[in-house]
Amino acid sequence: MANFREFNFKEYIYQALDEINFKEPTEVQARLIPTILKGKSVVGQSQTGSGKTHTFLLPIFQNLNAQKDEVQAVITTPSRELAYQIYEAAKQLAKFSPENIWIQNYVGGTDKQRQIEKLKSHQPQLVIGTPGRILDLVRENALDIHNAHYLVVDEADMTLDLGFLKETDAIASTLPKDLQMLVFSATIPEKLRPFLRKYMYNPVIEVVANKHVISPTIDNWLISTKGRDRNKLIYDLLTMGEPYLALVFANTKERADELTNYLRSQGLKVAKVHGGIQPRQRKRIMREIQNLDYQFVVATDLAARGIDIEGVSHVINDDIPEDLEFFVHRVGRTGRNGMKGTAITLYEPSEEKLIDELESMGVHFVPKAVKNGEIVDSYDRNRREKRQTRKESMDPKLRGFVKKEKKKRKPGYKKKIKQAIKRDEQQKRRIARRQARKMK
Repeated sequence: MANFREFNFKEYIYQALDEINFKEPTEVQARLIPTILKGKSVVGQSQTGSGKTHTFLLPIFQNLNAQKDEVQAVITTPSRELAYQIYEAAKQLAKFSPENIWIQNYVGGTDKQRQIEKLKSHQPQLVIGTPGRILDLVRENALDIHNAHYLVVDEADMTLDLGFLKETDAIASTLPKDLQMLVFSATIPEKLRPFLRKYMYNPVIEVVANKHVISPTIDNWLISTKGRDRNKLIYDLLTMGEPYLALVFANTKERADELTNYLRSQGLKVAKVHGGIQPRQRKRIMREIQNLDYQFVVATDLAARGIDIEGVSHVINDDIPEDLEFFVHRVGRTGRNGMKGTAITLYEPSEEKLIDELESMGVHFVPKAVKNGEIVDSYDRNRREKRQTRKESMDPKLRGFVKKEKKKRKPGYKKKIKQAIKRDEQQKRRIARRQARKMK
């Protein structure tokens, strides 16, 4: 698929795509949009940042009937922030439509009674929101979704993890039998499969594998915190360069609070995003971040999945996430759309096993250290183990000879070592030849 024109969208959709400079579809878009346009249910498995949002929004807008004053599509997301993001993307498409398309965003923490009052006079054509609030409005007989043709379940694995699958199931059961369901997820856990089988008959399943676990445009560095003040180290990392927008991930709300307070005490203007912040305030902070009012953001993993903050040049992992899958989501906030990015992970010696696990997943680290206000190359943390492996491959007697000769430091000891190694190799070859003759 060379460009979006081959999808034969309505002309206003191309105007919207031109405004956001979308020229060529991503792999998941190229593979799934034609299938969705044919009316088939799909399960799309691909990582964050692969272009999933427009994979379902574009076919929905292509088939929305602006003349019908009824809900035609429902999009559920596990987080309020992701709902806001999809809502903004939908509004950007709708503003080019020659006819008015009414889109509503329903999430927890907003004024439900006011939403009910507005729904009495007018039903939206496109509903976006969190499962709990959408279901609340349906059960209040305020939101009428029984004629909706599309149900999108975005970030389905996260929906399961956060305990929203029950509400999503209840929403799906309200929709018509000829429902076209579009499910998108980074992974398809076994516990999600009964839900999929319940509502999807023979769906088209597309798995878009990442060519790289981490984008090749990202410098992925690893820095040991041994003997260092972690707060001071993060401050140094943030201020020694000129990050366009730096995102620092903490594992807990408490640690995010602590780190934010420290950085602010050092004179930095820092935004904080985590689940303990009131929804209205969180929405305002996210808007300010998008407007680049902040150069530094401290967040929990709430911001790692689905929230697309433009222009993140640096990601710093204050700690390795408990769920290692989130590591890839965190680092994937930078180095997007072919741009360069830098990801820095801090670790303690006690976390060596977690680093090993990440490396077994295909994550490659470059060891670095901070010295004299600069980031410099450091040693491989496995250097001792590798050196030991090389030693073990040498004959024990020969290894003793090498140590002895080195200790004596007499003239010509290097030559003697080389001769001893050569004799050892010759002896091994002779033994191998004798064994080969015996086997004939």
